[in-house]
Amino acid sequence: MTEPNYTKFVDQDDQAGQRRVGFFLVPQLALMSFASALEALRSANRLAGRPLYDWTLISVEGGPVTSSSQVQVAPTVAIDEHPELDELVVVAGIGGESFRDEKVFAWLRRLARKGCKIGAVTLGSYVLARAGLLKGYRCTVHWENLDSFREEFPDLDVTSEVFEIDRERATCSGGTAALDMMLALIAEAHGRDLAVQVAEQFIHTRIRDSRDHQRMTLRSRLGVSHPKLLEAIRLMEENGEEVLPRAELARKIGVSSRQLERLFQRYLGCTPTRFYLGLRLERARSLLLQTSMSAMEVALACGFVSASHFAKTYREHFGRTPKEDRGFSAS
Repeated sequence: MTEPNYTKFVDQDDQAGQRRVGFFLVPQLALMSFASALEALRSANRLAGRPLYDWTLISVEGGPVTSSSQVQVAPTVAIDEHPELDELVVVAGIGGESFRDEKVFAWLRRLARKGCKIGAVTLGSYVLARAGLLKGYRCTVHWENLDSFREEFPDLDVTSEVFEIDRERATCSGGTAALDMMLALIAEAHGRDLAVQVAEQFIHTRIRDSRDHQRMTLRSRLGVSHPKLLEAIRLMEENGEEVLPRAELARKIGVSSRQLERLFQRYLGCTPTRFYLGLRLERARSLLLQTSMSAMEVALACGFVSASHFAKTYREHFGRTPKEDRGFSAS
């Protein structure tokens, strides 16, 4: 495994001066991610005893932005009137996957050309990707959106890590991952001791690094520990498009088909086929809600051979048709 490439989102040459950070707020931004990123800088200033960071809140027109929890945040400037910036963090949340504004994309590209280091939290990665600013960089996005993000941007180097810092770009999955990313940036600019002090202020007992995965382990998520069962589920998750037959799945984990059935019934109360189907349908729903893929394209991407079978199975599972779900997401 290669070491993380921190080269450098915050330049060592600028450590002596105050860093000017902009937060660009996208409508429906996630407040936890925003607060995690911003509070890390505030605490670093307080603990250092001097203003290491100064920040400006920015929106497209300079007006208030409503978060996904319906709390308004009031930026002070518009994108065409902000002060000079050393770094910019794009903060998005629910709906960030649908954000399209060519004026914003052009502005971000101008900032990048001027040498501004640009990052994103949660679904802000979509904004950077659509602006063409993630080509050639490792990046990540919230785990719920990983499949759809990879489908839309197949040429990007997308990982499932908590955050990624690669030269002039920094992206994170969201939630408290924004704090971990900012702690890494603070450590790069001002030393690990300060980053640890900031973490302790927020009772953040372990600073995750970029090699940590976003999701809880299967063992924790499912509340089971049987190694054969966990291996079977891992293979199911990795093979959603080309569905593994039950016999092949059993062979791969070294049990008989009958033993595989017993494992799922004992620990999860369902058959392997039913559990596998549920995983594929959940992925299908994410693709329907987060991408513009047709229902047929989603069906094929999730291992269904026909649109009619997909629609029937989807309705039985969710109580709605794929078309109804997509219509709800657009309303």
